[in-house]
Amino acid sequence: MMMNLFWGVFGLIIGSFLNVVIFRVPQGESIVKPRSHCPQCKHVLKAWELIPVLSFLVLRGRCHSCGAKISWRYPGVEFLTGLLFFLWAWQNPLESVPVLGVHFTMLAVLLVLALIDWDTMRLPDVFTLPLLFLGIASSFLLPMEVSGGESLVTALGAGGIFWLIAKLYPQGMGLGDVKLIAGIGAFLGFPKILLALFIASLAGSIVGLLWMVIRGRQFRAQIPFGPFLAFGTYATLFGGDWLLQIFFNLI
Repeated sequence: MMMNLFWGVFGLIIGSFLNVVIFRVPQGESIVKPRSHCPQCKHVLKAWELIPVLSFLVLRGRCHSCGAKISWRYPGVEFLTGLLFFLWAWQNPLESVPVLGVHFTMLAVLLVLALIDWDTMRLPDVFTLPLLFLGIASSFLLPMEVSGGESLVTALGAGGIFWLIAKLYPQGMGLGDVKLIAGIGAFLGFPKILLALFIASLAGSIVGLLWMVIRGRQFRAQIPFGPFLAFGTYATLFGGDWLLQIFFNLI
């Protein structure tokens, strides 16, 4: 339990960095310089203002210098990253540190991509392609649940099918989604990639219908698929075996 808590706290710290990445990368800014600051008054944050989640609570959600409101997203990303790391370590107590590191990276990159896609309708190659490479390479080099061959075939198969869909129906899916699906397939293998895609599609459909109900039948704005792909992947990673067992028992 102590190690799980350690990884959870580590996730909080990583989550703080992810906030910087999510905010700056879409704008083409460096994630190293300048130092973290208030976007309103440019006040450079001191060390005590950078403590994940806690600083937000102490500051009551406002900048210490100008009083501008701080979005709940910042502590939310920190808390969610910490929770994901804690749950993964708790669920997989026998994983070696290198394998944990790979999975932590995957969990973090999915969160980054989900929020960037939600904000910008883009899934940058700088994240999707390394995720794909990491999934395949780690399956060949480390004792992952998915073998190297399965990882490669699933990535090519899932990516290839959705590449064809994107070509035939470009309004419904972008190539960024295709690359993300290939990367997810490299980690999940078969048949879990099918479960992740099913959950993602179901969640996306439900949200889309709710938006149409709320905003009217004429609502036609595009909804990013990346957040739902991330959700489907998380659901499969943490409950996939249980869900597949239920499915196979039913048939």
